[in-house]
Amino acid sequence: MAHQINLIRWLLLALLLLVLGLIGIFWLLLQGSLPKYDGEAHISGLSASVVIERDALGSVTLHAQDRLDLARALGYVHAQERFFEMDLMRRSAAGELAELFGAAALPADRKARGHRMRARATSMLFELPESQRRLIDAYRDGVNEGLAKLAVRPFPYLMTRTQPHLWHSEDTLLVVISMYFTLQESIFQRELQLSTLRAGLPETVYQFLTAGGGEWDAPLTGIPFEWPQPPSSEVLNLRKSDPSLKRNLPHHRNDHHDEAPGSNSFAVGGSLAGGAALIANDMHLSLRTPNLWFRTRIIYPHSQRPESFIDTIGVSLPGTPAIVVGSNRHIAWSFTNSYGDMADWVRIMIDPADPSRYRSAKGWKSVTIHHETLRVRGAPDETIEVRETEWGPILASDHDDTPLALVWAAHQTGSINMDLIELEQVETVDKAIVVAQQAGIPAQNFIVGDRDGNIAWTIAGRIPLRRGHYNSIEPANWSEGNIGWQGWLEAAKYPVISNPQEQRLWSGNARMIDSDMLAHLGDGGYELGARARQIRDNLQKIEHFTPTDFFLIQLDDRALFLSRWRQLLKQILDQAPSSIWRTEMQKALRDWDGHASVNSVAYRIVRTFRQETIGSILDNFTAEVQSHYPNFLFPRLAQIEHAIWMLIVQRPLHLLPPEYASWDQLLESCAQRITVEMQAQPGGIAARTWGEQNTAVIRHPLSRVLPGFIAQWLDMPRDPLPGDSYMPRIQSPSFGASQRFVVAPGEEEHGYFSMPGGQSGHPLSPYYGSGHADWVAGQATAFLPGPSERTLSLLPFKTSQ
Repeated sequence: MAHQINLIRWLLLALLLLVLGLIGIFWLLLQGSLPKYDGEAHISGLSASVVIERDALGSVTLHAQDRLDLARALGYVHAQERFFEMDLMRRSAAGELAELFGAAALPADRKARGHRMRARATSMLFELPESQRRLIDAYRDGVNEGLAKLAVRPFPYLMTRTQPHLWHSEDTLLVVISMYFTLQESIFQRELQLSTLRAGLPETVYQFLTAGGGEWDAPLTGIPFEWPQPPSSEVLNLRKSDPSLKRNLPHHRNDHHDEAPGSNSFAVGGSLAGGAALIANDMHLSLRTPNLWFRTRIIYPHSQRPESFIDTIGVSLPGTPAIVVGSNRHIAWSFTNSYGDMADWVRIMIDPADPSRYRSAKGWKSVTIHHETLRVRGAPDETIEVRETEWGPILASDHDDTPLALVWAAHQTGSINMDLIELEQVETVDKAIVVAQQAGIPAQNFIVGDRDGNIAWTIAGRIPLRRGHYNSIEPANWSEGNIGWQGWLEAAKYPVISNPQEQRLWSGNARMIDSDMLAHLGDGGYELGARARQIRDNLQKIEHFTPTDFFLIQLDDRALFLSRWRQLLKQILDQAPSSIWRTEMQKALRDWDGHASVNSVAYRIVRTFRQETIGSILDNFTAEVQSHYPNFLFPRLAQIEHAIWMLIVQRPLHLLPPEYASWDQLLESCAQRITVEMQAQPGGIAARTWGEQNTAVIRHPLSRVLPGFIAQWLDMPRDPLPGDSYMPRIQSPSFGASQRFVVAPGEEEHGYFSMPGGQSGHPLSPYYGSGHADWVAGQATAFLPGPSERTLSLLPFKTSQ
């Protein structure tokens, strides 16, 4: 017996040693995949050495002798810190994720591959100027050198037991295309849903629900648009609707959650800021670890004035060789998503006698067939058929089953280039506008200021030039040849606002302009103007600005938008019959402090009451459409607040859901439902703080498929977060400001910066999660990198004598 016990002990000890050995080996492998931060490294293609400095946060400063060397060195750094994330971006755009993750990624690949973006990127690459191709090629070579110089492949490939593929020049264009998907894909999905909504409702009902504008509008030019009146009972009477139509509707509470790629940006002229213009920007995107952006400073001799240096500070996008937003000591620039209409659906008229042909302006034409092979890890390859027309690929069907081809800016020649790099050498607002308007990027609001105090707004990126008269928001038949796209809008017709009289500019993804300028840009689903209006009003309250004033505006989490909903709820409770639920709700509302603060129960209650009310009202319109089109899903209507509030104020009986006797009863029922639901949870309604719901879920791309203890190691802490939709400090658990900066060009030493998720993609790096805690706490770090703590010199290979 003792012998058996000893044997078991020895076996357990051996097993323990084996496990510890495996952990040690894995730890050594992880160590081997860390970037090289110090010393020297020889890489091919350099004309001179490049010095790479890192500060305490891992912010990178590159000193080079020319822009090609700098592109090569930046590729080296990006690859060592972020290759896996770059790989995901190129693969998601090209529809190649299943090669890495297996069959689970096939649905995403099938959807993306319909655009055939790798083929398009390869074609676009050869259309670029030679100077830009050389820059991309140098960056590519730097990426592959950086990858090769790692002792062990990046750690995500260790965990997935895969090998990274080399970087190709067209992959840089695919990274830009992935941003097109991020910023514009919602446009064409929205237009499909709008087409069905219009077909399923009377025209005046459709117009009432989908109008743009209203009292929250805060454009740079023009006045708020007037919202149409509710339709009459002769047009639609919901009291006569069949209540059973709503029986199968999904729960609606979160259908209208306001997460949409966007940003805040604002500026004041030098007369309000002590000389130079002052610029602020925070770009709102899905949050992850590491962050999308990479803190970068680049310094190299000026091409026209060798005695001077280009010194550009901001963020780069790993996968590309450019600074996306920032300052170059002469100008500072920023972006917000424009929500212009950059995509159209074309109704394809198929030949009844031959389904392989469609009608074009020149007669019947054959559909082009492409066979795309999807490579699947651990499973056989899959081949899909992509059907294309002269306008674009057939990717959907209209509400009447007519095939639809997508015409999208991202598909067009000239939609992608590296012109943005030219901003590094621009010194005035006027020249910056010229560069921005021709930049090959997704169309963005561009706010720029210079050290002489000038400010301006325009659209950066290409805008399609439409011909003929048609509603670009809904599918149209282009086969007559009298409507369609005709290249790009010329720069002279771009909207521009320069040095406005008030010396203030602001953008929150809402409508910026009106009249002819708006007609060129179109409507791709502008955001409600509440956030832009709050920024505008903050700017108008101050006559002299410091960077601190701007940073406080970025962190403004006052719940001005919800104040009327709070008053409405209070009114409903005051007149409701005495009950336990009413008492509990009234007690919980007492902690209202007018902010989206983490400890506020009242804020969460009011917000949830609004969502419940909107859902309860819209369910009836959804049911009406689904009675004709069963698969219909209500589109995200960013302006729906105007329609809902008008119904609440006017209370038309014919638009009241039939299960309620009055509008007061509907509102009271909504309040009661959310109270009962919250009270039933642990701790009751008193424990339902906003922070409990708005808790950070900022994850590494791999953590969803890893054991919890490893995922927890990779992800950022689950911190309660202040802020919400419809206020400058926009925030949800995994969506929010992917960076914040405030800077005056020429006075960068006084600027601010913060960023979630960290600089490095390696969990053993000292820069993994760097700066994240400051971002959570609303503490800004300096705009400029701090003192150098680590230095790496990239040296050219010596040629043999």
